[in-house]
Amino acid sequence: MQEALKHEVPLYLAPMAGITDLPFRSICKEYGADVLITEMVSTRGIVFDDAKTSKLLSTGPEEKPIGVQLFGNAPKDFAVAVKKIAHLPFDFININMGCPTPKIVKNGDGCALMKEPELASEIIRACVEASEVPVTVKIRKGWDEESVNAVEFSLMAENSGATMIAIHGRTREIFYRGQADWDIIRDVKRAVSIPVIGNGDVFTPEDAAGMIQMTNCDGIMIGRGALGRPWLFGEIKHYLKTGRKLSPPSLDERYRTILLHLDKAISYHGERLGILEMRKHLAWYIKGLPHSAPVKNALQQCKDADSIREILEEYFSRLVKLGC
Repeated sequence: MQEALKHEVPLYLAPMAGITDLPFRSICKEYGADVLITEMVSTRGIVFDDAKTSKLLSTGPEEKPIGVQLFGNAPKDFAVAVKKIAHLPFDFININMGCPTPKIVKNGDGCALMKEPELASEIIRACVEASEVPVTVKIRKGWDEESVNAVEFSLMAENSGATMIAIHGRTREIFYRGQADWDIIRDVKRAVSIPVIGNGDVFTPEDAAGMIQMTNCDGIMIGRGALGRPWLFGEIKHYLKTGRKLSPPSLDERYRTILLHLDKAISYHGERLGILEMRKHLAWYIKGLPHSAPVKNALQQCKDADSIREILEEYFSRLVKLGC
């Protein structure tokens, strides 16, 4: 048992494309996420009033505080986009300068901007000038191990007007392989005067405490650790406050959370798309539970909500009878 921390540290839900839609964000909020951020939204999509892009900008009243994450590579597009969404209830802008996926970086977006600090500075300044709310930036350690520049890049971002830096402790080159480098988070925190949010490899309450102790970061951003485990936010909060771990959620709580998420997804996306979006979440929710492989396979074939509910009811009833 560790000693409880003397101060509260906000927990952020990391923006994840195709994952952190409104239904999932609201579930994480109920379990204790302090700050939410949308999936990354294309500035070009906003500029040209793309319908799918507009859908990504939807928020619920329970989501405050929430930021919108924008991606692109043209300062003018960022400025126009920020002004066009000024009427929406976002509490801050987050510029994506850390996404590692090929389809993003090949266009010069995301982490590719870490190789273009002058352009990145122009983008930040354009957003700051256009925005009525604070502008923040999400980055990585660097492009690869030969070009680690998170400290210099963060100083540039601060000087360009950014009010917060979120940093994932991996380079673009390794994606999510290996281990996140928390030392670089500590180095950035020491270098800048604005808040620094640590990101990478926080899967347990102990991980969160370790990141805080090692880096002195001002907040923790949780991504993959919350997939299928939105209650992680509450577990971390309890551990940081008391030094004690909460018991894992009961089978009944897991079951009720899955059904709630399913209902929210269908209400938001419609049944067909809602089920498609839920397939990955369903797999994450039951991962690690006994005899889950055939259930996962069956759920992936479902095309209607009633079938999903029937499979889940039978599965969780069986687990209860087995005393799991």
